[in-house]
Amino acid sequence: MSTTAALTIPLWGDLVAVGIGSLQGAMFASGFRDRRLDLLGVAIIGVATGVGGGLLRDLFLNVTPVALQSNWYLPATVVSALLGMLLVRLFRRLDPLITFLDALTIGLFGAIGASKALSLGLPEVPAIFVGVVAAVGGSILRDVLLSLPIALMHVGSLYAVAAGAGTVVLVVLIDLGVPLSIAAILCVVVTLIIRLLAVRFGWSLPEQRELGRLPRVRWPRLARRPAETHVDERTDTGAIPRYRIDKPDADTDV
Repeated sequence: MSTTAALTIPLWGDLVAVGIGSLQGAMFASGFRDRRLDLLGVAIIGVATGVGGGLLRDLFLNVTPVALQSNWYLPATVVSALLGMLLVRLFRRLDPLITFLDALTIGLFGAIGASKALSLGLPEVPAIFVGVVAAVGGSILRDVLLSLPIALMHVGSLYAVAAGAGTVVLVVLIDLGVPLSIAAILCVVVTLIIRLLAVRFGWSLPEQRELGRLPRVRWPRLARRPAETHVDERTDTGAIPRYRIDKPDADTDV
């Protein structure tokens, strides 16, 4: 079992990360004009998107959520969400930059979540799971609040895969004795590269398909019994196919 100190980043860095998440959540929600969201609705979605991953992470780890331990997190997410809604056209012009910062925050949240789980004594595989949840939890809460299918579960860019690859790298490097700071940097870099390449080239996991259809069984036709033979019309209802036997016509000589 790997144990290590939890990765910590400056408060301003964490606020920037949750702010980017809130900004994207508000921009996403503003595209649904038919929902007629008011300022409060946008603020709630922004807060959920920005701090949702950290909230789920801390709930899994049974600790007090970090966002509730400071006066700065909630105001930062609300302000970012409102800016995202009011200046949506401006930020969409900066979409490449927002995409880069978003991929960066995914890596940071994944590294923080996985290292925090390891520091609390969780085994490697659960620590990776917690790291991925921390990275993508905000988008899950966003979709739930908007009553949308969870985007994470449908064909699209490799969002969770990028976070999973990064956290796997972090956990493996820590098991090999690499310092946490170096492992965290490599985790962020791997996540960033996979996410940006997936956006650039449209990479995604294969869509769900049937692995293969069983060949259709064609049962041989059974020869009809002689007309003069009495046949019970009752038929069985199992795997054996049913056959209908015609009775002889009344005017036929027998």
